[in-house]
Amino acid sequence: MSIPSTRRDLREQARRSPAPQRDASGDAGVVEAEPRDRHRVGRMLGDAALWIAAPAGTLCILLVVLAMTAGITLILFRTGSMSPTIPAGSVAVVQRVPAAEVEVGDVVTVDRDGELPVTHRVTSVAAGESDSERVLTLRGDANAADDPFPYSVSTVRIVLFSVPGIAAGIAVLGHPLVLGGLTAGATLLVVWAFWPHAPRRARPRARSVTRTDEEP
Repeated sequence: MSIPSTRRDLREQARRSPAPQRDASGDAGVVEAEPRDRHRVGRMLGDAALWIAAPAGTLCILLVVLAMTAGITLILFRTGSMSPTIPAGSVAVVQRVPAAEVEVGDVVTVDRDGELPVTHRVTSVAAGESDSERVLTLRGDANAADDPFPYSVSTVRIVLFSVPGIAAGIAVLGHPLVLGGLTAGATLLVVWAFWPHAPRRARPRARSVTRTDEEP
């Protein structure tokens, strides 16, 4: 290979050589294409889904624990008999307590044989046939009269608080197919999150090239 000895030879060699690529700053240099991280988008979506599923799963576990240890469950209101205190479409958090602890003015849920439970306000409390039994008279806040018959009970579910407008969503989440799908999805997300991944390769940086001035 001959070595150029004149400026003309240098110019001819520069024309034949490939032009150096320029990076974003405009400096000439050899710019290497950064490899794409194929799993970056999927990783971000998976992390977001995991952050959403984790609180929901924690809430479900908490509700199960509370139901087993403290007798706390949820009641969905389909009618407005307790409006405006508890409008239709509300969800109430209730706790099972002995009937002897119930007082006039409490809002309680009473189970009925062969019928849906009723949740109304206590208007009177009378002694029952045993020390643990009470005879309750109930009335819905939206009703003008007491319920037709009193209720003889030994335990009731007393309303702790209610949240309006979420009964439809809770009903959908409580469907067996939806609940099973959410459980399976959360399980897969947890397994995917903790599954060992291949280490990421370091991205090569652009190598700078010393500029050379050309003769005009």
